[in-house]
Amino acid sequence: MITLNDYLYSGDTLLRILHNYSGDLRRDARKSRNEIDLAHCNFLLQITELLEHNDFLTAQSQKIREFYKYMAREYPFLAFTFKGRIKSLIRAEEKFNGYIVEYIYDYHMEHGTYPSVSEIKNRLTCFRDLIAYRIVISMPRCHLKSEQDREKVEEKYLYEIANVLPAFLEERGFTVESARGIMESPSEFLRDEVRPYYRDYVAGKTPQDYRSLHITLYDNSSRCFMEVQLRTKSMDDVAEIGPANHLGYEKGQDEARARRDAIPEGECIYFDEAYERGMRLQKLELSKLDVNMFAAVNNSLINDGCGLYRGRLILPYEHLSRFQNDLID
Repeated sequence: MITLNDYLYSGDTLLRILHNYSGDLRRDARKSRNEIDLAHCNFLLQITELLEHNDFLTAQSQKIREFYKYMAREYPFLAFTFKGRIKSLIRAEEKFNGYIVEYIYDYHMEHGTYPSVSEIKNRLTCFRDLIAYRIVISMPRCHLKSEQDREKVEEKYLYEIANVLPAFLEERGFTVESARGIMESPSEFLRDEVRPYYRDYVAGKTPQDYRSLHITLYDNSSRCFMEVQLRTKSMDDVAEIGPANHLGYEKGQDEARARRDAIPEGECIYFDEAYERGMRLQKLELSKLDVNMFAAVNNSLINDGCGLYRGRLILPYEHLSRFQNDLID
């Protein structure tokens, strides 16, 4: 079985690793007639094209920046920051295989059989967040009557901004995607006309106290999906350095997908291969990898010049932020 791990010790660049891995995987998939591996290759092609033909990211970020400027005009009393990233190769590979393992396990538990190839492939169309932006807001203390009011006030403005975002971006070439009923918002602050587009992890209960508003859009210029997340600073702190920390959250997700004991080995090749690939990726010691433009002392201290790391590759305007009384062009 061909796995990404086998290509991470060659000293090649990230793009060369992608080309070699996907090329070998495609040849093997054609030989074995493995349709899921062919779908896997097409997924890797999306990542390759994002990295090879990334001029559109500047144009896309400029459109996002227009919303930044709108917020600076409409909310001069708020501090806020905009961030953007492309999902890293390791994280994308983990998530792709995790989806397969999770879907086959859940299907088997419910039906006592295994899903068809077409059903698995349909599940794998759910990737919408290879590109993502995050808007984080905060109310300076001088504008609060009491610190106890902070959460209520910031959430009110968070939903107010969420109400405006879809129409604003649609006027600039994006199409808003339905959330398909996932985490539909019960909040009274969210307008009915935008409610179907948001996955509301603010009003809804989630593990590790993770809270955020998520919306998916299709960029008609670059022909790709992107996700926008909206949070207050306290929500972002919990997600990044608190109990919902990204790596801790993902570790919990990965452990939940480790369903090996429930699916006898050999009964479903797609489960077997996805499980093995996922487990091997979890055991990676980043300091031992040999990837050009990448160096790691351990799994925490990283000098990432290629997007390989488990988290993200920075997009333009990653550190674009506005604090009280900042000037903006």
